[in-house]
Amino acid sequence: MNIFFQRALQQASGILGRKNRLLGLVTQLIYKSQNVNWKNVSTNSVKSHISVFGRLSKAYALGHYRDISWKTMLLVVAAIIYFVNPFDLLPDIIPIAGLTDDFAIMVWVYNSITSEVDKFLAWERSKLSEL
Repeated sequence: MNIFFQRALQQASGILGRKNRLLGLVTQLIYKSQNVNWKNVSTNSVKSHISVFGRLSKAYALGHYRDISWKTMLLVVAAIIYFVNPFDLLPDIIPIAGLTDDFAIMVWVYNSITSEVDKFLAWERSKLSEL
């Protein structure tokens, strides 16, 4: 784990319990993900992971989904912070390569919490089927 992700974890602990700050972070995530040139990204799974993390964080912030551990949400929020922060291991101003470490963190966190993500996605599908 790099020092920048460790800092993101520390910041995440201050954001996780605060609804408005977490929703603000989700807004930053949406904004940045809309400004990524996805044509240069070799896999769509990263885009999917980012979307899932955004939806999970929003549902958590609004109190709609809480069947997840604090530690797991801390990792998700830290991954989002790492992604939206332009100054990390590889600064985002470096074309293409600048997002490589961001995507690596997203994939690493996603793969580390796959069972929790699967539970959230099942919950999300159940909510859609209720409509």
